[in-house]
Amino acid sequence: MKILVSGSSGHLGEALIRVLRESSNEVFGIDLIPSLYTNATGSISNRSFVKKCMKGITHVLHTATLHKPHVISHGRQQFIDTNITGTLNLLEEAAEEGVHSFIYTSTTSTFGDALSPAADEPAAWITEDVVPVPRNIYGVTKMAAENLCQLFYRNQKLPCLVLKTSRFFPEEDDEKMIAETYADSNVKANEFLYRRADIEDVVNAHLLAMEKAPSIGFSRYIISATSPFKKSHLEGLNKNAPGLIKDIFPDYETVYASLGWKMFPVIGRVYVNQKAREELGWLPKYDFGYILERLKAGADLRSELAIAVGTKGYHKMP
Repeated sequence: MKILVSGSSGHLGEALIRVLRESSNEVFGIDLIPSLYTNATGSISNRSFVKKCMKGITHVLHTATLHKPHVISHGRQQFIDTNITGTLNLLEEAAEEGVHSFIYTSTTSTFGDALSPAADEPAAWITEDVVPVPRNIYGVTKMAAENLCQLFYRNQKLPCLVLKTSRFFPEEDDEKMIAETYADSNVKANEFLYRRADIEDVVNAHLLAMEKAPSIGFSRYIISATSPFKKSHLEGLNKNAPGLIKDIFPDYETVYASLGWKMFPVIGRVYVNQKAREELGWLPKYDFGYILERLKAGADLRSELAIAVGTKGYHKMP
């Protein structure tokens, strides 16, 4: 196999290439920014660049994107150029080359306004069946790219799987109030209850998707840590999350108190990864229970892979 990884200088791209280099597979990284994990530097919005890079490729892991934080630094046209046109170029050339699988890294952010119930409503139970209501150009372009993947499976028979990943980046929370109220590690530990994943688990999901795509054809999967919550918990989560969590994890308060941490008072959504576990055979290791055990042992919350990749920030305007 020869695997093309777009966005190879980014968090997930580098993580994928680090893991793939340990296998017998050939891997080819492309990105706007040069790095030790990038073989060719250029823009996926440039069709001729993509065509040149696609020669001999058998699988595509498409992680390159403009992210939500780029909304304040990049124009809407740049989002369209990268997230839609770039994806289209990769799909066109992948179909032409006859690749065996095309895995598109999308985001749970596409659900947008569907993620925010009113204060008097239960928390939202987010599965792949929830209708997305994007709230910004980032969500709109990622959703459009997902639909392009579906179209290319329908019309070109290109096996495409979409992985809607939750938070796995190490940067601080982009909500000022959260960042100022909670320690960063506290925020991330809390999020493993409902909307975070470790990059090690995200990489494993991509590799399983690459293997399964030819037999599945097309589908979308939420990639997030396994939540301990059930539908019966939703009303309590949006009213008194700490009390409900104490019922599930009786010792969490003691662990948190030793660190000076606190739980969010309410949790408004729960990402459900059941479909990915059942259809991809994905077994994410990092969940809130596992995080608690690491905290008790005085260990870092992050996997060795997450530590190795580190923090990159978001690239600025070219």
